[in-house]
Amino acid sequence: MRKKLCAPMIALCLLLTACGGTGEEVTIGLRERYSAMTGCSMEAVVTCEQEGLAWEALLRCDYVPEGETVVEVLEPELIAGVKAVMKAGEWQLEYEGERLNAGAVGAGVPSPALCLPQLMSALRDGWLLEENEEKWGEVPCVRLSLDQSGPEERRLLSTIWLRQADGAPLRGEIALDEEIILTAEFTDFSFYDIINSQNS
Repeated sequence: MRKKLCAPMIALCLLLTACGGTGEEVTIGLRERYSAMTGCSMEAVVTCEQEGLAWEALLRCDYVPEGETVVEVLEPELIAGVKAVMKAGEWQLEYEGERLNAGAVGAGVPSPALCLPQLMSALRDGWLLEENEEKWGEVPCVRLSLDQSGPEERRLLSTIWLRQADGAPLRGEIALDEEIILTAEFTDFSFYDIINSQNS
């Protein structure tokens, strides 16, 4: 009788153990969503602090990994409408139809205009250094620390808090040589394809 019960009980235990998934499995699943996406749309308050100077703006970003990514300033009103357009490793500033070449992406200190694309790039391609569950405010999140330093470049780290409920980012930080220089507080986020297909 004991032998008959043994196999079903073992199977039941294995099923129950697998329900939640490990932290590593959750992280892999979240990153696979970002790797598989065709793009995403987001808004965030981006703050830049370098050499005693502070700068803050509300930015909207349409991020397309293999195409053209556009970041637009929504606030402050003085510079609203200014856009950063990134494609094929180069980026330009645009205002009222006029564009100014700003050089190669990733050259030197990260620009505040490229903070949101940089965080998305880190989620897709960064080397994972740390992962843990951590609340941001009262919201349960998965916190990931990712390294995108080049072989001869200064150390570039991105830390991102993804909401456990749906994987959307709540906060991001970019540090250069261990000093946080850019932060992003996300106010809106949606995938172009994955979330829409799941809700349909």
